[in-house]
Amino acid sequence: MAAPDPNPEPLSDSSVDPNVPEIGDEVLADIVGDKPIPAEEELTSWPLISFSHVSMWFGERKVLDNVSFQVNRGETLCILGRSGVGKSVSLRILMGFLKPQVGSIRVDGQEINQYTEEEMNILRKRITMVFQNGALFDSMTVRENVAFPLRERGGQEEDQILQVVDRLLALVGAEEAAESLPASLSTGRKRAVAIARALASQPEIVLYDEPTTMVDPLIARRMGGLIQRLKQQLGFSAIVVTHDMRFAERLADTVLFLNEGRAAFFGPLKDFLASPDPHIQQFLTLDAYVLPSA
Repeated sequence: MAAPDPNPEPLSDSSVDPNVPEIGDEVLADIVGDKPIPAEEELTSWPLISFSHVSMWFGERKVLDNVSFQVNRGETLCILGRSGVGKSVSLRILMGFLKPQVGSIRVDGQEINQYTEEEMNILRKRITMVFQNGALFDSMTVRENVAFPLRERGGQEEDQILQVVDRLLALVGAEEAAESLPASLSTGRKRAVAIARALASQPEIVLYDEPTTMVDPLIARRMGGLIQRLKQQLGFSAIVVTHDMRFAERLADTVLFLNEGRAAFFGPLKDFLASPDPHIQQFLTLDAYVLPSA
């Protein structure tokens, strides 16, 4: 596998979708809170996230087979591959929802594979995940869902919490749905609300599980632009699981391509696109396929 550049060039302004406006200072403060802005943190000699020779089985089925990759600070990794190759499993391992039988997982240089649930809960304040189904609380309104991590953390008056919630909902384009219940929302709107709730938890790293699946192009474009802005303005790190190559091309610094549970490629996006590997070429060809008009 190709090794990624340990010091990737930052995303230039021209790489960010000009149709997605810059995030205002007030909202940036809502997302960062009292912590240092990730882009201003002291660089370390180790990657922010590291998977080393990770393997996992469900019964007799091996879903990950000796997978290694890393994510440096301020970097976006896109995990690509067909359905059922272990893309989402990697995110769930990082969140501590699954434990691999073999391998090492490190976050900011610390081994987390043997963390207790209490230690994982502390880590989940740094890493948050936007689930494919949104994972919103069905009995709560959209506003209450986004307010949940703010109320749980404490330290703010209720009127301050509601102001933060409204700003985050406006950021993801869901302000008009504030009093709606999740069941009444489209798939794309649920994902947008889930992103707002994730940002309300003031994370350092955001994991996105198939953010554009069953989402209309306008919402998908807004999501991609927001991920770009968070990286450009705050130095946010992200892992995006997707099968959407066009989306990945907008976001990825590095690519992990999984094939039958193995890392068939890990390296820069440009090298992935130029790879002669037949599995990668087949994936790219199928992704670019357009149905003929009638």
